[in-house]
Amino acid sequence: MWFLKSHFTTFSTIFHFEYYYILWNKESDVGTICFLENFTKAGEQEAVRCDTVEELMERGCRMEDVISPKNDIDITANQALSPEGREPVQMRPQRINLKLRPGLPATFKVSFKRAVGYPVDLYYLMDLSYSMKDDLANVKELGKDLLAVLKKVTKHARIGFGAFVDKTVLPYTNTNKKKLEKPCDENDQQCQAAFGYRHVLSMTDSEAEFRNQVSQQYISGNLDPPEGSLDAMMQAAVCRNEIGWRNSSTRLLVLTTDAGFHTAGDGKLAGILEPNDEQCHMGGQLYTKSNEMDYPSVGQLATMLEKNNIQPIFAVTQNELSEMIPKSEVGILSSDSRNVVQLIENAYNKLSSKVTVSHDNIPNDVRVLYTPICNNPGPAGYSEGVCDKVPVGEMISFNVTVTADSCIKTQSFTIRPQGIKDTLTVTITPVCECECARSVDSVHQHCSDKGSVDCGICRCVEGFIGQFCECSSGNKDTSALRASCRRDNGTECEGRGDCVCGRCQCHTTESGSSYHGEFCQCDDEHCEKFQNKLCGGNGQCNCGECKCNPGYEGSACQCTVSEEGCRTPNNSVCYGRGVCKCNRCECKEGYQRPHCQTCLGCPDQCLSKLNCIECLGFMSGPLKDNCNTVCRGSVHGETVEQFTIPGKECLQKDSEGCWIKFKLEQLVGEDVYRAEIDKQRECPKPPNVTAIIAGSLAGVAIIGILLLLLVKLLIHLNDLKEFRKFENEKKKSKWADVSLALFGTWATSTIHIYF
Repeated sequence: MWFLKSHFTTFSTIFHFEYYYILWNKESDVGTICFLENFTKAGEQEAVRCDTVEELMERGCRMEDVISPKNDIDITANQALSPEGREPVQMRPQRINLKLRPGLPATFKVSFKRAVGYPVDLYYLMDLSYSMKDDLANVKELGKDLLAVLKKVTKHARIGFGAFVDKTVLPYTNTNKKKLEKPCDENDQQCQAAFGYRHVLSMTDSEAEFRNQVSQQYISGNLDPPEGSLDAMMQAAVCRNEIGWRNSSTRLLVLTTDAGFHTAGDGKLAGILEPNDEQCHMGGQLYTKSNEMDYPSVGQLATMLEKNNIQPIFAVTQNELSEMIPKSEVGILSSDSRNVVQLIENAYNKLSSKVTVSHDNIPNDVRVLYTPICNNPGPAGYSEGVCDKVPVGEMISFNVTVTADSCIKTQSFTIRPQGIKDTLTVTITPVCECECARSVDSVHQHCSDKGSVDCGICRCVEGFIGQFCECSSGNKDTSALRASCRRDNGTECEGRGDCVCGRCQCHTTESGSSYHGEFCQCDDEHCEKFQNKLCGGNGQCNCGECKCNPGYEGSACQCTVSEEGCRTPNNSVCYGRGVCKCNRCECKEGYQRPHCQTCLGCPDQCLSKLNCIECLGFMSGPLKDNCNTVCRGSVHGETVEQFTIPGKECLQKDSEGCWIKFKLEQLVGEDVYRAEIDKQRECPKPPNVTAIIAGSLAGVAIIGILLLLLVKLLIHLNDLKEFRKFENEKKKSKWADVSLALFGTWATSTIHIYF
């Protein structure tokens, strides 16, 4: 749907229409409005004025009171086709302004006639890796043949030349200094240094100059099979001045190679992370950013070729790019490139005989349908229109249908034949308001003599508001009164009534009953059904909820009132832990059906009731002073010799460190228990102080003795060490015998001297 917003103001505060809903039942009637004065009834929304012509007239609107704006097509530039000369006009019109109503299509015709002798610029881009060595010799002789082929179709033909290999970094090229200077086979003397892309010759019409420049080129080399062809094509496309592309020419880019290509992301292998910026970076005829910028993607290349009206021709040994790049042709290159001239001629003939019209920068919510009018038309399509096998000089046409699906802002887009500079600029201006300027006197009886009529709608004087100016606004304006008809700032009267003087007047339902409630939020037709009967036939629907008759219950009054299925063995209802609905227990959280007897998710009662058990059974613990007050409603306990309650036995340690045994039985209710407590507690014996003291003294004595023995042992070990040292020194000692003369006689006496 389309929303039409209208504001009517007179003096300080005037009636304010929020939104008109324009129905789109028929494309020819969208946005049709009736401005008959008495068309709406009291309390009826003004939105009923917006409908198809048939519906409005059936409701009593006269044709002269119907406003239905139409589309408008204004051709502001429409130069005649001039198929000759250097600046021919090959497409008309050149500029169109469209005023469009949402959903209503507008169709205009675009004519095209290819110029005879239209200038052609051909840039020959060749792979000079080592595998193309045999091909280069043949390419050096191409100048004459290429110009001859081009001059068959135009006198204004020019050719240029460029070459490429790959980025001069690992792993694409050997970076050894000698290998960079001469990457070819050692026996090959004519080899030029490694390079990425080199622009050799700008556009020229001189065969001799082409032959001279190309003859100076030699083969080069790299490491891996894929080449940097996308880098070279991108620079050839965006470096317009360096290449010498003319403004008015058919631009052909011929790529010859026998290998695949590197694409975006491959640069990461060499640590090149910067994406290709689609800009020209030429210096000294070389691509200066070859080793700094990643390869372009195929999508980037296709976009720039289309933007610069360049049509690629692939003379290759394998076809990978042609299917991904629109308006391109491919031919299978022979092993030595001998057939390249014939390939270019065939590709050019195919390109020039096929006319493809498409658009750029189309706004959101706008559809463009192309219907070709020619001898060999392609199918009608929303992305492009195609005519094939069109002879030069024959005029063809396309019906272009433009539809805006919503109220967009004024925007423009461009229609162009692919590969041709001629364009058609289409400017869309939306028609989203119905213009009406039929006013009468300042006071009119249709407006309760409190306002004037403007296009059938009352414009109230200050102090009065309403459909017929019947409401006195007091100190409130229209927006404040309307706000009082919105619940929680929602839709006015829930969309089920009219806001009259700040109060909702509710509409009738389809069955004839009325909506009701302060905001018309209630109806008596949308309650739950049972056996295909509203409220099961056993109650009344009131504001979306069933009010059951006596003896019935349930959300759809589908159950008879009964508690038979909810009765427990002790004759309670759901053990007091749930309610009985539809003869079935609805238990409180955690308790399980069918009778809410057990609770799987409840805390352990053995632990939670311990304090009450301790004070009830042994008058001890934290609750001993107020045991009856705290525990009276939840635990009824007694001490016993033997348990009679079945089930789990609880064993817990009390505040005095004694173990208490007890059993719990849950009674009717959510937190009511009967307890049986074992009379005997198992308390730990007190510690033997005498034994502890004696043991401590004995321990100290033993430790002292052990320390003395340890000291004695150390002393003994030290003495033993010294003794052994003495023995070793004694064994090393030497003795000498000395003879002495006594009393003048010779006598021999032996004296042992110890050294």
